[in-house]
Amino acid sequence: MSNAARTSRLRELVRKPFFWGLVAILALLALNVIKDPNYLAFSINPVNGNLVGNLVDILRASAPILMIAVGMSLVIATGGIDLSVGSVMAVSGAVAMVVMKDAGQSDSIGVALGAIGLALLVSAVLGVVNGVLVAYVGLQPFISTLIMMLAGRGIAKVITEGQNTSASNEPFRWIANGFVLGLPVVFLIAIAIVIVVGLVVRRSALGLMIEAIGINPKASRMAGIKPNGLLLTVYILSAVLAGVAGIMSVGTVMTVDVSRTGYQMELDAILAVVIGGTSLSGGKFSMGGAVVGALLIATLDKTIVFLGISSSATPAFKAIVIVVLCLLQSQRVRGWFVQRRRPPQATPEQKSVPSQEKQEVSA
Repeated sequence: MSNAARTSRLRELVRKPFFWGLVAILALLALNVIKDPNYLAFSINPVNGNLVGNLVDILRASAPILMIAVGMSLVIATGGIDLSVGSVMAVSGAVAMVVMKDAGQSDSIGVALGAIGLALLVSAVLGVVNGVLVAYVGLQPFISTLIMMLAGRGIAKVITEGQNTSASNEPFRWIANGFVLGLPVVFLIAIAIVIVVGLVVRRSALGLMIEAIGINPKASRMAGIKPNGLLLTVYILSAVLAGVAGIMSVGTVMTVDVSRTGYQMELDAILAVVIGGTSLSGGKFSMGGAVVGALLIATLDKTIVFLGISSSATPAFKAIVIVVLCLLQSQRVRGWFVQRRRPPQATPEQKSVPSQEKQEVSA
């Protein structure tokens, strides 16, 4: 491959928004390695043969973020937004914990599957409410999902009677804490779901229709696309994936804290989507970008804890990293740097001077 071809490919890669997300992940890992040279090292637990290390912890922590980021990317691609994913996580976790608590001290797989199924069903119902308000009633997505964000916490408190609820069920706990081939089950489940969703939206016309709605709703309607059903579908899918994230979150400690489960997760989801290159104005979306964004958010959270940054300064540190990353992704900012690197171009008057000199010499 020639140098020109390599340079062209490198430029294309740099222009991809998720490239800078990968750079940020590597930079954060390098920062952690500077503090502890053994940060990236991992070992095998001699008891169960599972991998143990900081990278494994990052993969496990990224799974819930990955779920809500994938759902959020589809919603944002239609020109909407879903602010209720954190509350849906709390509702899903509350339903699962209450079902298993009422079943008593049972390690039955049936009880675990029943709790998961009912939690996802309730999450889907909340998604239906969001979708109906947006697609059929015509409310703004920001207002509709903001209502559900506030109502969801109340629903979760009603389900748990306002108390932190714990349960015991080993099959359910295994989902969040188990390992397969040395890797966390929760991360493998998340990746499998992402692959399935990616294949559905990219191997069919569904993805193109979602993007068409986000780019120009009127033109898409004139082209024969019926937006109402698609809008309802993406909001249901976003809520179901948020329910999966809620199950993953509460399964780690087998306890649901209504006020903390899913708290501010909608912000992490939006950040992950933006980092991945999905425009908040709607249109193009990227499943791979959402994965990179979720991994970056999880890495950033772990880095903050590892560096011992004060909890009061955590939001500021997180904001600085995200702002710098968004600036690197900005076409306008990159254009400024390109203009500064280019040599100054000669003015028309300067260009005419050499020609005049040539004419005098020839005379």
